[in-house]
Amino acid sequence: MSFVLSVLVFLPLLAAPSVYLATRANRRAGLYLSLALGAVVLAIALYTSWAVYSSPPAPGQYQLSERYSWINFRPVGLDFHLGVDGLSSPLLLVSALLTVLAIFGSRKLIDHHEPEYYSLIFLFEGAIMGVFTSLNLILFYVFWEVVLIPMFFFIGVWGGPRRKYAAMKFIIFTYAGSTIMLLGFLYVYLGMGSSPSFDIQDLSGHIPVALQYLPLLASFIGFAVKLPLVPFHTWLPDAHVEAPSPISVLLAGVLLKMGGYGFLRISMGLFPQASYQYAWVFLVLGLFSMFYGAAAAILQKDLKKMIAFTSINHMGFVLFGAYATLAYGNLLGVQGAIFQMFAHALAVGSLFMLSGYIQHQAGTREIPSLHGLGTSMPRTATILVLASAAAMGLPPFASFLAEFLVIAAGISAFSLTAISILVPVITAGYFLWMIRRVVLSAPEPGHEVHDMGWADVASFAAYLVPLVVLIVFSYLILTPAAPVAAYLWGLA
Repeated sequence: MSFVLSVLVFLPLLAAPSVYLATRANRRAGLYLSLALGAVVLAIALYTSWAVYSSPPAPGQYQLSERYSWINFRPVGLDFHLGVDGLSSPLLLVSALLTVLAIFGSRKLIDHHEPEYYSLIFLFEGAIMGVFTSLNLILFYVFWEVVLIPMFFFIGVWGGPRRKYAAMKFIIFTYAGSTIMLLGFLYVYLGMGSSPSFDIQDLSGHIPVALQYLPLLASFIGFAVKLPLVPFHTWLPDAHVEAPSPISVLLAGVLLKMGGYGFLRISMGLFPQASYQYAWVFLVLGLFSMFYGAAAAILQKDLKKMIAFTSINHMGFVLFGAYATLAYGNLLGVQGAIFQMFAHALAVGSLFMLSGYIQHQAGTREIPSLHGLGTSMPRTATILVLASAAAMGLPPFASFLAEFLVIAAGISAFSLTAISILVPVITAGYFLWMIRRVVLSAPEPGHEVHDMGWADVASFAAYLVPLVVLIVFSYLILTPAAPVAAYLWGLA
């Protein structure tokens, strides 16, 4: 039996106190240790992804599976069950990569309570790895809740002027959603009669249709808050605006993926017939979030808030694509949704980190107040244009292919969803408007700013180069995702 996934989950959790002590003793040593440990976790995640790609598990099966007896108090029996497939492996990889990049980006932007900050990053990473590998509903819920703890402190301690309000709003929304989700899990367990179970693999395909509707609604609320889906989204702009930029990278690039993952693994995987009957509702909700996020982004003057609404727009694609597969059987929908989660994490993650860098150097992130970055900060401006192109879904970035797959699947499911083609057009419109104001305008005289160094340029290349590579080698994600899509459609 492999222990790779246990190491992937528990190494960051065990690293947290070590990083805390090292950073207390010496700030630079703590930073280097954090980067080294983050790189080790990234290497393990890369191995995990390669294992899934090189030997994709059969539909409904998992690679590197681990299962141990955990809690056995009759009639409750809980196993510590971990596994990965073509849905979870890309999310593990991008989470590990963004953790390293967030640590690197924090070195200039975080200047107080650093031991606590870096240790909480590893607590967050370990919990996220647990969410994406857990195959037991209670274990999944435990890791799901642990994720909230570091994010609450990230916003509330290291955030902006309204950090306490944003942190409380975040915890109220997300905790309420996860509590409702837990009630749905318990309803399934109690309703299974003589064969109760919390194991995702055991339950998949065996929950009676009559038992699926209420848990589907409960899980929908929990995952819609995290995605977030309109109208459960109002916590997100406040959280992003107040959170430090490296944490916004983790918030948008990692935490939001919990919602998309939950819809695919739990809502569609455990309640397929109920999901199939209401697939058109989910399609419409995803489409509405796509348009709403794009339209709201147009109205923003704060660069970071504009990017936050872009996340709502992009994550709407995930729900739209996933349920296009259920509605019509076009497997490209689920494959595109998984690809979109990976591409969005890197594209929008780079934009959030850039917004923090620009504010740090220029003293503001208000779009009307930023002028002439193309002249005064040419390297920063170049990265901003490239990251914006990735977020717009332009070639040669992988986000182009992800959005194409999702829109194609949506149109095949329901012809009226062809209006989804307008969403990338709107997205391009507000990004081009921002670039014209911020990059192409004349610089303000007498206002000196410093451009980013080459080390920072290299860190942003780590966000964007994979997106170029993956449009050529898209099969690295799409091939392992195909059995997942086939399995979900087969259940319905």
